[in-house]
Amino acid sequence: MKKVITILGRASRTEKPTDYNTAYELGRAIAEAGYLLCNGAYGQLMEATARGAKSIGGKTIGVVTDLFSKIQNQFLDETIVENSPMNRLNKFIKLSNAYIIFKGGLGTFIDIALIWDKMFNGDIKKKPIIILGTNWDSLIRVITNELTSEALEGFIKFVIRVDSVKECVDVLKAKLK
Repeated sequence: MKKVITILGRASRTEKPTDYNTAYELGRAIAEAGYLLCNGAYGQLMEATARGAKSIGGKTIGVVTDLFSKIQNQFLDETIVENSPMNRLNKFIKLSNAYIIFKGGLGTFIDIALIWDKMFNGDIKKKPIIILGTNWDSLIRVITNELTSEALEGFIKFVIRVDSVKECVDVLKAKLK
């Protein structure tokens, strides 16, 4: 079975064309590397990643919650409907071999925090969390400083920040051998 890469990020608001293009290229690169793409199934950056994967015949899964909307983007092979945001996040955790965090808002922040916390507490298997771009730098810096001050630096290694789609896929390949 193919390894599943879950992309978490913004699904609403209009994005800059460069952000949409980067998300599209990310989806395409994940499919080219032989991974199955999973995301939040809605629009904008989530649509772009699924569209990129589908452009070369990649497989895609979307996870939605009926609390928001069951309407998903058209570039998904499979849609899973969960009844709450927490069940949706738990489905991402269950399906995923790695996470890529793209631009996002409060919902994406909550996803990062909960996944990282569950790893920290040993509730879930430790998996790579890859941050693409500089959007989350200040948050990661605060968390890193806090973990370092508590002598918990070892936990920091699960979060990797990259600057490009190529670097993101290179990290995936190295971590998911």
